[in-house]
Amino acid sequence: MAGVKFVVEADGGSRGNPGPAGYGAVVKDPAGQVLAEAAESIGTATNNVAEYRGLIAGLQALLALGAEGEPVEVRMDSKLVIEQMAGRWKVKHEGLRPLALEGAALARRFRVNWKWIPREQNSHADRLANEAMDAAARGEKWQAKTISASTSATTSASVTSSFERQPDALFEPPGAQGPGVRAGRGTGWMARPTRTATSLLLLRHGETPLSIEKRFSGRGNPALTANGVAQAEAAAVRLSGKPYEIEVIVSSPLLRARQTAEAVAARTGLPVSVEDDLRETDFGAWEGHTFAEIQERWPDELAAWLADPDVPPPGGESFATTAHRVDRARDRIVKAHEGKTVLAVSHVTPIKMLVRFALMAPPQALYRMHLDLACLSLIEYYADGPAVVRALNDTAHLR
Repeated sequence: MAGVKFVVEADGGSRGNPGPAGYGAVVKDPAGQVLAEAAESIGTATNNVAEYRGLIAGLQALLALGAEGEPVEVRMDSKLVIEQMAGRWKVKHEGLRPLALEGAALARRFRVNWKWIPREQNSHADRLANEAMDAAARGEKWQAKTISASTSATTSASVTSSFERQPDALFEPPGAQGPGVRAGRGTGWMARPTRTATSLLLLRHGETPLSIEKRFSGRGNPALTANGVAQAEAAAVRLSGKPYEIEVIVSSPLLRARQTAEAVAARTGLPVSVEDDLRETDFGAWEGHTFAEIQERWPDELAAWLADPDVPPPGGESFATTAHRVDRARDRIVKAHEGKTVLAVSHVTPIKMLVRFALMAPPQALYRMHLDLACLSLIEYYADGPAVVRALNDTAHLR
């Protein structure tokens, strides 16, 4: 690529695939001088996840050098990542899709040439990734960074080293405002956003007769109970006031979601648009049954379903299929309403999917989240950076 001003080399790996994983990335000038490094242990992950994380870290380090808009060559020994980022291969694995989207969003901020290189030519990033994997194998949350002393992309500067071992802790973004859902315009940890966030408020529908008895409720169409109507109204009262300032309402086509959405619409004066891909998973033969009943009648099918997101219930829809359509719905909503606050009324599985995508979490994360009836969650999407989950399962309006 003629006129390249920066080179990004990245790598990642795991011991076991999946296993203790880490990534490494280095930014160089055309002469080979190191301008920035990044490496991190990321717990248990696959090789491909770690490689994508290395790419993302390298591009973020490049942004920190003020190189936006510059011609860049990205070099990796991962054929998969290079070919997917170049658009020649499709992203077929659902767990990689959020990472690929984040990587592509960052890459659009530069003029990138994608180049596969043999592993022996990627030794610097490989060394960093192995140090990170070693830390992951020891159970340590470890991070290393080396950043140029200059923030200018055009100024040569010495490299200063700041390798740190990070404690196992969660860091609150600057300006965090405590618990509860707030329709925000903050950027979390993003230092220099170029666009306003698209805020997606996620509201689960209110109570139905099936939810009272904890029965699987997918494509069936039960109406809200009297208590469910009250829950929807409580959410509507909350969402009709500040600081939410909802501008758009979209809803699953199923009755319980539409009733909940219409309660908010009545308070805000906004119309409700139906988004078919926000419907609940089709549970097929399991519709209307309790977990205990399914375990008794379909023990083998249930075990397979719990073990693999590609396995559907008998006559139903797999979580992987649900994920694909929810992914499409999110892309349509964010594209059509960029910079706005959108209320999406949906169901347990689609809401969990959206949170999982935003967190770049594996499919197993679905079983580690709990969503109450009529709860609120909030995700903010940035055109120039990752999604940020600002709230999950907020039920303050129901107390």
